[in-house]
Amino acid sequence: MHMDLLRFITAGSVDDGKSTLIGRLLYDTGSIKVDQLAAIQKQSKNKGEGEIDLALFTDGLRAEREQGITIDVAYKYFNTDKRKFIIADAPGHIQYTRNMVTGASNSDLIIILVDARLGVIEQTRRHSIIASLLQIPHVVVAINKMDMVSYSADVFANILIEYNKIAEQLGLKDIKFIPISALKGDNIVQPSTNMPWYEGETLIDILENVDVIHDINLTHARFPVQYVIRPQSDDLHDYRGYAGKIISGTYKKGEKVVVLPECIPSTIKAVEVNGVEVDEAFAPQSAVIRLTDNIDINRGNVLAKPETMPKTEQEIQAMLCWMDSRPLVPGNKYLLQLHSKRVRCVVREIHHKLDVNTLEKQTGITEAGLNDIVLVSLKTASPVVFDGYKELRANGGAILIDETAHSTVAGCMLQ
Repeated sequence: MHMDLLRFITAGSVDDGKSTLIGRLLYDTGSIKVDQLAAIQKQSKNKGEGEIDLALFTDGLRAEREQGITIDVAYKYFNTDKRKFIIADAPGHIQYTRNMVTGASNSDLIIILVDARLGVIEQTRRHSIIASLLQIPHVVVAINKMDMVSYSADVFANILIEYNKIAEQLGLKDIKFIPISALKGDNIVQPSTNMPWYEGETLIDILENVDVIHDINLTHARFPVQYVIRPQSDDLHDYRGYAGKIISGTYKKGEKVVVLPECIPSTIKAVEVNGVEVDEAFAPQSAVIRLTDNIDINRGNVLAKPETMPKTEQEIQAMLCWMDSRPLVPGNKYLLQLHSKRVRCVVREIHHKLDVNTLEKQTGITEAGLNDIVLVSLKTASPVVFDGYKELRANGGAILIDETAHSTVAGCMLQ
């Protein structure tokens, strides 16, 4: 299940010590292999006796990555006794908004790094705006390089006051502030003896204990069908099951459901998880659902419940992060993919572009370029079953695909 896995993203500008922080997390949790360590100790020779350049764990990857324009997010995996972790590490430069959107789209938590010497800067604001656009449920503001400001409680307090203004404006909810030194290891895995004034948790405590089970919506039932199971054997010739992942809500035997977009009512005859019949299954489990009625259901259909119905529309407004080097121009046609549903669509209109540093809306936009975030109208060839991204993140995130190049050209937040 999902409780023992945390996906998080680290965001900071180039010199905020992001690589050192990730290196420190991996090093202090014993997640680095001995041979990697030996290689890095060699490279760290110039660092003085016994010091290891932790940034080298992540920087080797990044150097070659930043040459190309490919969408690139490096994922790192580590675990402690309590939990498994997946870190999405996206480059920090301003021209990499799309990398951050890619890495953040399914993260449960974001660590926003702030340099204690510089405080809140434009980039801090930009990362926070993207976190709020993507509705990342948990935010950790890690104030790094505290060793460079003599571990001053006042510096920490002032940054906290400053950041809270941004948080309020953006409606960020669960925020934790933590003073750290990634280089020296203060408050990463071990509590710092240099900041007795800080009584909160270490970074690894926060990551191990943040409650992600409550982020799952268990009231709005959404089950996109991924495939139909029809065994051709004699003993099972009447069997018809619908397999997929429950993205929100719960499904019980005997409950009424509606098959969308056609709006056909039915009743759940059986629910199976891992090949075993159960009374009830819930998000984020994968399941097979069988219905009492013989309905023509295909991949891309959605099973919902009559009391909490999603939208079913062909005219859709969406916030897009444009990820292609060729511009987006109204009239362009793409494939819209939401879960297992793929449908042709045309971009009707670009309403405005969002300035990711100030939240200002620029109107009169005739095209969108790489990394732009724009609000558009889409018209789809057939009805799409979705929820507004703000209301139900799990059923409001989609992508646009260029049919000829087979490349993802935009991340979409359906409105």
